[in-house]
Amino acid sequence: MPENVARRRLLSGIVASGSALVMSGLFRQAEAADPLPIPKWTKSLGEPVAARPYGLPSPFEKAVIRRESAAEFSPPGYVPPLSTSSWALTPLQDLHGSITPNGLFFERHHGGLPTIDPAQHRLVIHGLVKREILFSMEDLIRFPAVSKFHFLECSGNSDTSLEGNHGQTAQDVHGLVSCAQWTGVMLSTLLREAGIDTDKARYILAEGADGAAMLRTIPISRAMDDCMIVYAQNGERLRPEQGYPIRLLVPGCEGNINVKWLRRLEVSDIPAFSREETSKYTDLTGPDGIAHKSSLFMEAKSLITFPSGGHELPEAGHYEIRGIAWSGRGKISGVDVSVDGGKNWQPANLAEPVLAKCLTSFTLPWRWDKSPATLISRARDETGYVQPYLEQLFKTRGKFFVYHNNAMQPWRIDSNGKVTNGNKG
Repeated sequence: MPENVARRRLLSGIVASGSALVMSGLFRQAEAADPLPIPKWTKSLGEPVAARPYGLPSPFEKAVIRRESAAEFSPPGYVPPLSTSSWALTPLQDLHGSITPNGLFFERHHGGLPTIDPAQHRLVIHGLVKREILFSMEDLIRFPAVSKFHFLECSGNSDTSLEGNHGQTAQDVHGLVSCAQWTGVMLSTLLREAGIDTDKARYILAEGADGAAMLRTIPISRAMDDCMIVYAQNGERLRPEQGYPIRLLVPGCEGNINVKWLRRLEVSDIPAFSREETSKYTDLTGPDGIAHKSSLFMEAKSLITFPSGGHELPEAGHYEIRGIAWSGRGKISGVDVSVDGGKNWQPANLAEPVLAKCLTSFTLPWRWDKSPATLISRARDETGYVQPYLEQLFKTRGKFFVYHNNAMQPWRIDSNGKVTNGNKG
């Protein structure tokens, strides 16, 4: 036998014997300590198949729910809304990835939650068209279906950061944003079916069938672009709180314009100037708080969801900073993360695929040494826009603005690992 072959076999035997000794030692140690006793659920049969015809989360996840905005986190002097004109926020700090489960998708209603029979529901397109069309749900489903991933964000999201009552968790402060796969028919397809007057048409007036009869104006350029009439979300029919049986989807624009329980689309040469685009949902900017109409797009924004307010790091060591970023103008091109309050920045890792007008997950490995830290994320989108500090927004917009707050969110971590809202104090 060649000497080198014999040597290799000898060394292999020594390594194998050493590994066996180590493993046997570990086994004896584990056997003595019994670190993994057989749990009670392994000693009996579980529930039968289809015990729950519609799947539900584990009871151990019962705290992961939508929550109404607490009065103590409302702006000073603000009257808490009626239960029929209110909102419930997504638990962003408890979620993973970029898609929001249907049962946790944020909700915002202005006149309560209607119960609509899809067999009786109709959508009409009228106004500056060659022919008025009344669609049933069966009619709409016969059109070519399209599925796209997009976020929705209420224009009032993060407004607690502007008034001093900042909230504690990511849900408290920023929970009016969620993301889903939407399935339906392109609005442009339906408008062409009705024969839109391309010479005169300037706007689409969209009206909902809820008690508030929500009415919003969409520029015709947007309507003929990527807008959809959707009837499904994340593979199933829309939930009632998301507009069942159909809603309008205007990707990248403030949530209020994505009219739910859609019943009417009027093609017009003038905007509606409805309550929700005059008295409400206008940006008050400048030193005198002058109202600007049609501030529709949601600018680039990001948020660290772990660690974030309400979390507590148990010990020093390695952690993965996680978060989400989004832009109503297109794709996220990058996210930077600072652990020292903005003095130094590191590029985060973006999870693929990075889609336009969709939540993008990001991560950054980090070693915490129990020193106080302030974590901040900063998003950039493909237009070159960079997410600002809150002070920068006040400087450019004035002190009266409430909607479209896309400022960076700091989280403070003390030496004990407790995480709090860095906008406080």
